[in-house]
Amino acid sequence: MLPYLSSPAAPMLDIGCGLGVYVRRFRQEGIAAYGAELDEARVREAARDLPVVQARGEALPYASDSFGTVLLHEVIEHFDDDRAALAEAARVTRPGGRLFIFAPNRLYPFETHGIYLGKRYIFGNIPLVGYLPDAWRRRLCPHVRAYTRAGLRRLWVGLPLRPIAHVQIYAAYDKMFRRWPAAARLARGVTYTLEHTPLRLFGLSHFVVLEKL
Repeated sequence: MLPYLSSPAAPMLDIGCGLGVYVRRFRQEGIAAYGAELDEARVREAARDLPVVQARGEALPYASDSFGTVLLHEVIEHFDDDRAALAEAARVTRPGGRLFIFAPNRLYPFETHGIYLGKRYIFGNIPLVGYLPDAWRRRLCPHVRAYTRAGLRRLWVGLPLRPIAHVQIYAAYDKMFRRWPAAARLARGVTYTLEHTPLRLFGLSHFVVLEKL
């Protein structure tokens, strides 16, 4: 992300920040980072030492044009109205500022959020769910979206945003590094190589950079 920042000195907002991991990391880099999170318990914990507020992504408690950078990291797929959330993110971004989106890729071979079979939830990485017709996928995954490249791009049509970058990326295997560092380094090497081939289209997530007009 850092190479794409329009102005590292400008304030930054992480929407759906959870416990504020990225807010903390950016503040360590000298960036005035803030967070918005819906879950009350997470806000209570994060707000002990970070500027995190409770808010819906579709209704942020900030003035327009407040932030030079806005981050939506693997959260837009969970909002009740993903287009409204993106419009709200654009509203609080300054002209010339950058909006960063990480979102699940529909072409990734596994559904990483689990599925529902009726009322029964099955946790895990379920193969090939993303390749099912939309109606079938919605029945299995009513709790989360995944996006094709075109489907994600439709979210910002008509908004004052222009794309700077849109690529697919693979996992970084951070959790694997804690237990099996050698295996994680091997996996990361393979998938980072794939990101420079046509197989990047099957990466875990979309990475999008948008500039506010």
